[in-house]
Amino acid sequence: MKNLRKKLFEIIFEADTPRGKAFDVVLLILILVSTISVILETVPSINRMYSKEMKLLEWIITILFSIEYLLRIYSSNKPLKYIFGFYGIVDLLAIIPTFLGTIVVGTHSLIVIRALRLLRVFRIFKITRYISEEMTLLKALKASRVKISVFLFMLLMLVLIIGTVMYLVEGEKNGFTSIPKSIYWAIVTMTTVGYGDITPQTSVGQLLSGIVMILGYSIIAVPTGIVSVEIANTIKKAQNTQVCQNCMKEGHDNDALYCKYCGTKLH
Repeated sequence: MKNLRKKLFEIIFEADTPRGKAFDVVLLILILVSTISVILETVPSINRMYSKEMKLLEWIITILFSIEYLLRIYSSNKPLKYIFGFYGIVDLLAIIPTFLGTIVVGTHSLIVIRALRLLRVFRIFKITRYISEEMTLLKALKASRVKISVFLFMLLMLVLIIGTVMYLVEGEKNGFTSIPKSIYWAIVTMTTVGYGDITPQTSVGQLLSGIVMILGYSIIAVPTGIVSVEIANTIKKAQNTQVCQNCMKEGHDNDALYCKYCGTKLH
């Protein structure tokens, strides 16, 4: 019985074995099929033609997800940690809407919540572009949050000044009826969106507008550079996706033999 739980844990929670990868690939396909089915179900013409088929498909997928959820609880050494953990809650939310839809009308569309499960199954591509880009980007953004925050604060002051100046230059007669509206124009112009709902009419205003546009291209490069440096640093500290069977935590070094959180020997 213990060996069975251990084998199930390796297949369901791990992505470092062929069977574990195959399991997660099948799971990923089911999630995508289910999510696409729910989206297509909202299209009236498709819903009229294939309503029964899509409902049958959803029930089949929900039953499979329910079995998977129970197997995760069974194979875990500490089931409560999984149940009340982030992914345990997401897994539960992925199966509840279908059953809830039989009781409360309109809740069936909540099945799109199971798209959140993609966050976990992407770990099967840990060596390829998917997991490296996803996790590296998240870690890089977290590492650069202070620098980005300072940059955003400086940007906020800049659009405040530009908006105030444009309000004084153009005035209410040219559509710049208030400083907040002028700040809105500054943001739209600086980000090179350019809706065109407010445009400067004076020569000075048009000159300032041109400067803001050019400045916008320069500003875009700043956060890109900050995050790029952090991404390069994060890549140097790559980790694997092994899950500790005792504490259910990931993020161990590639050569780790024991869990760095609780000391349990890894598979």
